[in-house]
Amino acid sequence: MSFKRYIQSVSITIAGLLLGGCDLPLLHPEGFIADKELNILIISVALMLIVVVPVVFMSIFFSVRYHEKNENAVYEPEWSHSTLLEIIWWSVPCMIIAVLATITWVSSHELDPFQPLHTKNNVKPITIQAVAMRWKWLFIYPEQNIATVNYVQFPAGVPINFEITAEGPMNSLLIPQLAGQIYAMAGMHSQLHLIADKAGDYQGFSSNFSGDGFSDMKFVAHVGTQSEFDQWVAKSRLSHNVLNRQEYDRLAAIGESMPVTVYSAANKYLFNIALMRAMMPIKAVDALCKQRSWA
Repeated sequence: MSFKRYIQSVSITIAGLLLGGCDLPLLHPEGFIADKELNILIISVALMLIVVVPVVFMSIFFSVRYHEKNENAVYEPEWSHSTLLEIIWWSVPCMIIAVLATITWVSSHELDPFQPLHTKNNVKPITIQAVAMRWKWLFIYPEQNIATVNYVQFPAGVPINFEITAEGPMNSLLIPQLAGQIYAMAGMHSQLHLIADKAGDYQGFSSNFSGDGFSDMKFVAHVGTQSEFDQWVAKSRLSHNVLNRQEYDRLAAIGESMPVTVYSAANKYLFNIALMRAMMPIKAVDALCKQRSWA
């Protein structure tokens, strides 16, 4: 392939990527946490370009300047050291690392997923318990006494407290436009606090490979108004599907994806049961449930 054809091919490829209309949810945040994470991403890339761009430029510059056909190139076989250049290529990376370290330290505390979010009006947060199953997501609303499979809904402007665990393989809960990923592991109680700025449907999924059905672990996070949420909760409580212990065991035993399902009368202790099942025999879990009236 000639050099000209090579440049044309590269140009067409780049143009296709830029004009392909790719959906990049990470670059379109719709929540406080996701917006902060995007800022960190942009700053990190910009700092890294301080090194990358000069290196790319010098790679081209040196190959042209010292090409064998360039008769104006100065031949300096004895040159081996420059104090100024040493200062530049050691101090610049050190400063970049120092800046990145500072940003990482501050943002790690500011965006701690275990840290509750607060609004100006001190709006009461909504707790949603997420259980990663094979290969579906179970969302339990302990305060509303309902549950859903592969669907979650909450109002805009209200802090959401996700409590996360897994019933089986390790997965990772991710809603890119609202917050970063948090792992769901059996026997572990993880948390994620987020808030949506405006209404919309946001794609959620598992970002950790966990088996053949991993690609089906997708769900929709529907964000609406408070009144819409209240109406949806009232309607969900009329569902004929009841999420009791027997139904939970059936869901956990099914090793495949499921369509969106809404449950009424959800047992608010099922999240605790999911945690205990990974740490003790089933009989011991049953005894604990009877002792604490979790049945």
